[in-house]
Formats: sequence, structure tokens, C-alpha cells
Amino acid sequence: MNDSADPTQHDFSDSIHAPLGAAEVKSRAIGELIRDARNLSAEDVEHIARYQREHNVRFGEAAIALGLASAEDVLYALSQQFQYAYGDEQRRQANPELVALVQPFGHQAEAFRAIRSQILLRSQEEEGGQRRPLAVVSLDSGDGKTYFCANLAVALAQLGGRVLVVDADMRGARLHQIFDVDNSRGLSNLLAGRGGKNVVKAVPDVPNLWVMPVGPQPPNPLELVEGPAFGLLLRELSSKFDHVLIDTPAAVFGTDGVVIAARCGAALVVARRDASRVSGLQDLVVSLQAGHTRLAGVVMNEY
Repeated sequence: MNDSADPTQHDFSDSIHAPLGAAEVKSRAIGELIRDARNLSAEDVEHIARYQREHNVRFGEAAIALGLASAEDVLYALSQQFQYAYGDEQRRQANPELVALVQPFGHQAEAFRAIRSQILLRSQEEEGGQRRPLAVVSLDSGDGKTYFCANLAVALAQLGGRVLVVDADMRGARLHQIFDVDNSRGLSNLLAGRGGKNVVKAVPDVPNLWVMPVGPQPPNPLELVEGPAFGLLLRELSSKFDHVLIDTPAAVFGTDGVVIAARCGAALVVARRDASRVSGLQDLVVSLQAGHTRLAGVVMNEY
């Protein structure tokens, strides 16, 4: 393998940095954040504070009761104070599938947090304290694998660790659309040895989350993930991120997902409620185990 095809020759550190101003935001009170967001006057703030004292409620609740702020304003202020990613109306319209971001207090987001907890409890660290990359696999297109992978990445990022989600679905990539990032360069460029600059994209307004899109769709996706460059890349990424999630092609398109999962060493299976056949899931699990892949679990998707 020539040097240009070696992902370890590429430095991703320029794309990975801590969010700016975190300490400054944390030090500000909810009232200040709401005041600035709604451009409230000193009289408005005093009116809210007086209502707060008289009715023994929180500042945000008082502001809503007086019509000087909306529930969304309060949620946004809370997200700023506690560095918890929260999508605004524009984000909801552009990325409706990111329920963990645009509806962080809904039942779907809560389900992702519960799954996140289970995965963290079950995940194992390799020597050196690095977690194994986690491949997200499914039987068929339409099972919700990419939707699940994207929202799990957001849920992990909301904990504060550095999270990278890699689109390795070189047969039907969608992560770049969900996160609204440029797909002109990505994983396929790295694995084909065509340079690795600007392949890791920070997700706008979501601290701690990065995406590696798939890049140009190659004619030989299986050969690329079976090659040595992919294994080298996974080790490099695992050393720079706290969590690495890999979106894979559905099993109906071939063995790519099983091969990717074997390289990762761990996989999570996503199935569609009332659609996925038990026999097919059993065959997929047997294939994963044959590749010595540790199964993190099977998730039944109903969304």
C-alpha cells in the first residue's frame, strides 16, 4: 500500500476542537440568556422577576406566563447554559429526522438516551482505553438504520465526549443529507488513496459531533472496506474520538455490513418492527458471530 492510501498519514486534529465560549455560556444565568434572546428591556426583566417572586416559580416559567418568552426560548436558554445541543426552528425544518436534537425532550429522544445508556454499559474498551468503533447494521433498506445511527451520535455527543459518525454505506449514503454537510470528499477518497483533507466535518450547532461523509460513490465498495486502509483508518479514528459510529449498507445489498462490523469488532443490529423477519435476523447474527464481532444488541425500530 502506498503512502497516499495510508489513513494514518492524514492528520484529523485540525478538524477536532472544543467548542468556543463554553465556560462563558455556563457562567450566565437563564434570565440573562432569555433577556438577550428576546431583547428584553430592564423593565421587562424586573416584571418577570416580580412575577417570579410573587408566584414562587422559575424565571423561565414566569417569562412564559407573562408572554415575554416562549417555551422554545426557555429550552434554548437551558441548552446554552448546560451545553446541551438543541435545534431551533430552522434546524427542525432542515433536519426533521434528528429527533434527539430537534425534539430533545420527546419520547423518541428519551428512547435514544435509554439505548445510549445500555450501549455505554455494554461497550468494552481495548488496550489503551480506546472504545471499539460500533457498526450499525440492518437487514434491509427502510429499517431505519441511518436514522438510528444519526440520532445515537447526537445523543452520545450530548454527553460531552467527542463523537464521530462515519458513513460507510457506499451503496446508499444519506448521513450527509441528514446532517447537511458537504459530500464532495469523504471515506471513499481516503480508502482509494486520493487524499484525506477536509473529510471530517463538524456538525453545525452540535458541540462534540463530527461527520465523515461517504464521498463519491465508488464502483468497488466491498473491496475498499476489505482492504488494509480501512482497518488502519478505524484505529486512527478510535485514537482521536471517544465514540466512533459506522453506518453500513443493509445486508440485502451484500456482505459489506458484516465485513465492516468485523473490522470494528462490535455491532448493533437495527430491525424494523412488523417488517423484519426473525429468520433473517438470526442469519445476520450468525454471520456477525462468524466474523468474531461482538453483538452490542438488537434494536427494534418502530419510528
